[in-house]
Amino acid sequence: MDLFGLEGEVAVVTGALGKLGPVWVETLLAAGACVYALDRPGQPLSPEFARLQDAAPPAQLALGRADVRRRGELEEALRDCRSRFGTPSVLVNNAGVDTPPSAAGGGRRIEEIPIEETLRVFEVNTAGLFLCSQVFGAAMKEAGRGSIINIGSLYATVSPDARFYDHLACDPPFVKPPAYGASKAAVLNLTKYLATHWAPFGIRVNALSPGGVLGGQDEDFRRKFCARVPLGRMAVADDLRGPLLFLASRASAYVTGVNLQVDGGFTLW
Repeated sequence: MDLFGLEGEVAVVTGALGKLGPVWVETLLAAGACVYALDRPGQPLSPEFARLQDAAPPAQLALGRADVRRRGELEEALRDCRSRFGTPSVLVNNAGVDTPPSAAGGGRRIEEIPIEETLRVFEVNTAGLFLCSQVFGAAMKEAGRGSIINIGSLYATVSPDARFYDHLACDPPFVKPPAYGASKAAVLNLTKYLATHWAPFGIRVNALSPGGVLGGQDEDFRRKFCARVPLGRMAVADDLRGPLLFLASRASAYVTGVNLQVDGGFTLW
């Protein structure tokens, strides 16, 4: 099982203080990697990340600050990562923004969604991911090895089902804006693009697309969503650890350009 070990590897995780960031960080740490966690300036520590920070030695975990939309900040983060741990060999492009229903309710018609909101989602989820891949991928290219894992979504391949939200009491009804899924669909194409161009330099590029992850959704949403999943439930953190470790490690040495869907079968029908 040494194929799954990451001893001696240096991993960068963007969006490390978000919902899934600590899951990726903890998984990589447990496999033996040094982890350079990255999030934007001003983003507060999450309780989950603070717990990891308390448990892991500074020689294995560090938190850097950079906005994925700012190349200069990313280049400074790369220098900091190299000074602490060495050249990164794993990059988890996790940073992203979404637009879930707000606690206060309220919806909008599709024709009323501001273009500025749409552009911001693409700027972070797609352009920011590409910028991170450019900066950290260039370092991997120099080293002649690396694994880039782009975090996608089930909505990269299917449209959100508006019936999941029709129990929310608002007029106009809540609709999930199209930018999130469209930006993640673009990530899948970028994954294939980078996989073909960087394969000669020993860099593998894959996508990991989680399905719905349990985390504070209302009961009606969970019921309707789970009825649509062949395995009958939403994902939990432990469902995501193995797939990430597979793509980050030598266990997937001959795998590149794929989209690994971890969605309980949601996208099968």
